[in-house]
Amino acid sequence: MPHQSLPSISTVLASLLALVALQQAASAADQGRSPDKCLVFVGAYTQNEGQGVYVCDFDLQRGELGPPRAAAAVADTNISNPSFLAVAPQGDFLYAVSEVADYADQNTGAVAAFAVDPASGALTLLNHQPSAGAGPCYVALDASGKAALVANYGGGSVASLPIQRDGKLAPPASSFQHQGSSVNTQRQEGPHAHSINVDRQNRFALACDLGTDQVVSYRFDAASGKLEPNPAGTTKMPPGSGPRHLAFHPNGHWAYVNGELDSTVMACAYDAQRGGLAQLGVVRTLPADYDGSQNTTAEVQIHPNGKYLYVSNRGHDSIAMFAIDATSGKLTPLGHQPTGGKTPRNFGVDPSGRWLLAANQDSGTVTVHRIDPATGKLAATDNRADIPAPACVKFLAHSPGK
Repeated sequence: MPHQSLPSISTVLASLLALVALQQAASAADQGRSPDKCLVFVGAYTQNEGQGVYVCDFDLQRGELGPPRAAAAVADTNISNPSFLAVAPQGDFLYAVSEVADYADQNTGAVAAFAVDPASGALTLLNHQPSAGAGPCYVALDASGKAALVANYGGGSVASLPIQRDGKLAPPASSFQHQGSSVNTQRQEGPHAHSINVDRQNRFALACDLGTDQVVSYRFDAASGKLEPNPAGTTKMPPGSGPRHLAFHPNGHWAYVNGELDSTVMACAYDAQRGGLAQLGVVRTLPADYDGSQNTTAEVQIHPNGKYLYVSNRGHDSIAMFAIDATSGKLTPLGHQPTGGKTPRNFGVDPSGRWLLAANQDSGTVTVHRIDPATGKLAATDNRADIPAPACVKFLAHSPGK
């Protein structure tokens, strides 16, 4: 019997990897999906003929943003000003605030639940619920996708709404009215809750209140979807800073808060046992020679690799770029990238970390910027979508290819 040599370890490994790749490709094909494509949802204000929530196809290889189409039109959903969105962890549901103060003839805004068609991105309205406060401007989901947390800017309050198995929203399980004011008499005459996010342990929720210069801490019960005040974790921020949004670092040890009113970003250590912050340093988001009196910041986000941080400047109309020190969590400025539009509000970094899409509210554009993975710096592209008053960008990963 002739001698037959056994295959080498590298050959066996290569065969296994090829088999896995084939299985993944087959699975994607079975679902009509491509890892090189995704959907982009854009929340927008509905004045000036805006349609509400839009959806675009996005090519993750080329950075090409397809023509926008209405995913959920106001006429069909009765949802005005869906200015901020949240996508469920599995991508099957989407939630949008209705930034109004007169929902159901009450002094409150609303939150809407939608089922997502994974092929087209079309949204089917499931239900509305009141947000327990006027002018809701932010919605986020807990880690399990079983509760929606809402910040009501106009009412100065926060609320939590349990999410049922069918994706519908239950009425608010808890709501809390903030109290106080701060030094800016024009913008801080009272509380203005601007965002609320659950930490990576899903135990605490931190709410940025622009009007009181505080990051208000709440205990979060995932089983009931209820919030409970946590005064021991509430953190006072610099007077007049106007804390707006917060981003937790992937390591769970740091958090970053952008000051809307003073054009800063604050690096903080996060105590996951106490649910509170300790400031590590404050960095300006504008060039040294720029008069910041005509600028406000809007969004803060961290690159998926945890190495870079971005903040949008409205007025300077740029994205401020920072490197995150891997040991201390402190920030080093990397410069500024013009967004190619006016008044960049929210932006999104795609899950692969290759692209940043900026929603330029006053120029009615969503612009695409390439991210250099080696430096974290942005570069402009010619790709964009024209959408009236865009305010929020959210990705639905691994959506069907076209």
